[in-house]
Amino acid sequence: MTGHLGRTALSQPADVVAPLLLGATLTRSSADGAVAVRITEVEAYGGVGADAASHAHKGVTPRNAVMFDKPGLLYVYFIYGMHWCANVVCGPPGMGSAVLLRAGEVSDGLTLARERRPTARSDRELARGPANLCTALSITGADNGTDLLARGSDVRLRVPRSASQSIEVSRGARVGIAREADRPWRWWIAGAPSVSRSPRRTSDTPR
Repeated sequence: MTGHLGRTALSQPADVVAPLLLGATLTRSSADGAVAVRITEVEAYGGVGADAASHAHKGVTPRNAVMFDKPGLLYVYFIYGMHWCANVVCGPPGMGSAVLLRAGEVSDGLTLARERRPTARSDRELARGPANLCTALSITGADNGTDLLARGSDVRLRVPRSASQSIEVSRGARVGIAREADRPWRWWIAGAPSVSRSPRRTSDTPR
């Protein structure tokens, strides 16, 4: 039995999958080298008709089509005309749900991550926030649809089975959105310095 969660685990609803991704490692391999980030903060987004804040709320479009594919794919979108954001597709095919990777800490490839994020004032800021996380990993729209679980993919996700059991997880409202902002579908590793903000907390879930 593998020590990492697979596609079956990611086939669960977004609010179940999201906390499981805390402590997971996302690795990007390129000609420049590899950078790995340990995920410390996530947000869940539901599917068609289930979450007004989700890109998939009104159904399939050219932009969100990847969200309706199999779980474990990378959904990348562009915001504010300048930033990329990375999401892990979850739920059964056709559901349209995903988990936004909001922040992480660089666990490998620190020198390369620093080169990509020269304005970061400290290492804890290298992948702090969804746009910075993508920059540190050099994830762009060209990576949209990448199978994060497939061997040979340039971007790989590894979710240890024991990760969420060995950390203390905090839960609160989502941020940076106008619709359903109070839904407590945001999770982060308690005390992690890379967490992008310190929002109003609705509950703590010791793990």
